[in-house]
Amino acid sequence: MNVIPTELEEVLIIEPRVFSDNRGLFFESYNKEKYQEMVVDAEFVQDNVSISKKNVLRGLHYQLNQPQGKLVSVLEGEVFDVAVDIRKGSPTFGQWVGAILSAENRRQLYVPERFAHGFCVLSNTAIFSYKCTAGYKPDDEHTLLYSDPSVGINWPCDKPRLSDKDKAGLSLAELDSHLPLYSG
Repeated sequence: MNVIPTELEEVLIIEPRVFSDNRGLFFESYNKEKYQEMVVDAEFVQDNVSISKKNVLRGLHYQLNQPQGKLVSVLEGEVFDVAVDIRKGSPTFGQWVGAILSAENRRQLYVPERFAHGFCVLSNTAIFSYKCTAGYKPDDEHTLLYSDPSVGINWPCDKPRLSDKDKAGLSLAELDSHLPLYSG
């Protein structure tokens, strides 16, 4: 496994070791002991899968009171995946990193708790997998507007297809009282 740091210290790209031959391939998508040693000492409690069509943009979501760390990957297709530091007082507050995740490159992205997360689909369809450190709590979920100019994400999606919830996302300034605090 290769762990690649990003511009946001806690956000990591993980490249699993892949074994392939003329029959196909095999790779370990998660090993608790290895991930706790090399990536993050977190316990994942919920797995989710979403299936989305081209140009679907999901996010940018976070939970405030029961924050979720996420280990995300693509089982089929390709996405542009994004993590945004929304921790008030953080030296990287409002900054973002993005990575192409695909079934072909088999990369994973670790998005820590207290970061907003989203992705847009670049292929015709994508099957997206999330391992989460906390369960989903709809009443605790908040949405940072995907197009907030103060964050300035360069989404590679033409005419993003959004849910009503994601269209109604708020800017960092509007979310001020619903943002987590940086604890150093």
